[in-house]
Amino acid sequence: MTAAHPHSANTPTAPPVGFSRHYRQSPVTDPWEPLYSRKDAGVVSIGFQATAAHANSRGFVHGGLISALADNAMGLSCAETLGDAASLVTVSLAVDFLGSASLGQWVEITPKVNRAGGRLCFTEALVTADGEPCAKAHATFSVARMPPPPS
Repeated sequence: MTAAHPHSANTPTAPPVGFSRHYRQSPVTDPWEPLYSRKDAGVVSIGFQATAAHANSRGFVHGGLISALADNAMGLSCAETLGDAASLVTVSLAVDFLGSASLGQWVEITPKVNRAGGRLCFTEALVTADGEPCAKAHATFSVARMPPPPS
């Protein structure tokens, strides 16, 4: 039996050490704020404390939200690995749900870049809820190099 995670309570608490407000907002993720991220060795992890804004009608974190944020974290990790000159587009995304994430839990998406090449970037991610695996994902991104700015 494991000890309760500090984010298990319904009262919002501070994110784990190393996480700060996510630096990349978009209209898609605005309803899910606050989101947090952590950069570590070329990997961008994303995390959040599950609230009603993240839930489906059964009170679990919606699988579509998990898929979208896994795609986000894996793409940002490819960009970190490849550098600012890369523009990425998702070619394929697959998510296997291993369990559920409930309201009040800290949900964390931790990617790994398996291979970053000139045309494609291959990634995977583990999604945990209070430290327990609830999903795994893998994605392939098409890499387009941005032209240098005119001199």
